Amino acid sequence: MRVILCEDDPQQRRFLQSTILQYTSFHETNIELVLCAAKPEEVMTYLTDHQADCYFLDIELDADINGLELAQFIREKDPLANIIFITTFADKLKLTFTYKLAALDYILKEAPNLKDNIISALQVAFEKYEQIHFKEETGFFALKIGEFIKKVRFEDIYYFETSHHAHKVILREINGFYEFYGNLKEIEEKIDERFFRCHRSYLINLDYIEKLDMQKRQVLLKNGTICDVSYRYWKNLKQHFLQSQLTGHK
Repeated sequence: MRVILCEDDPQQRRFLQSTILQYTSFHETNIELVLCAAKPEEVMTYLTDHQADCYFLDIELDADINGLELAQFIREKDPLANIIFITTFADKLKLTFTYKLAALDYILKEAPNLKDNIISALQVAFEKYEQIHFKEETGFFALKIGEFIKKVRFEDIYYFETSHHAHKVILREINGFYEFYGNLKEIEEKIDERFFRCHRSYLINLDYIEKLDMQKRQVLLKNGTICDVSYRYWKNLKQHFLQSQLTGHK
């Protein structure tokens, strides 16, 4: 999830930046602070060629446009963006309704638990981001490639494999393959019962099993790939394979 911060007060900006970076570095590495801006024009210029998913916006910006008007600009480009307003004055929050802006959260700068509020808002934003980009449609697996989200139908996927590159996974499908940041445990939570973890390095589609080699304890897939099967998964794999044969096999 890509985050943009826009705050014109240097001290407040440093504090917000530090809080977000600490959280993303130690707790959620799938969140990235891509821009820390002092002026709304910086955000608008950035969005000309880039995308973001979550915005922390100061309402009272010392510029030609305020944070509410900047949020309107963002909403026109991305109706699903998570917007979190930050303000010194609580009475400013009611203006978000006047501007018809559906904000995810509102944070008061003078609140004693400001840091906790920022982290809480960031966590909620990331949960919504995952719901939108990874769970909005059944039958698809969504992965991030650069600035874009690529969706691949479950029925087109042969297998997932851990990459030789740290923290990356390879998805092999009928049209080719993709390498992206992730791990097999997380992927298992986003896919359906047709996929089976046969090894610490492989997550295979049962519909594409061609043959099980009992002597070598390997599985041959219909695209010609041979995957190792861990001893502890072998018995369950045979059962799942036989069940898939009975319920409808490609």
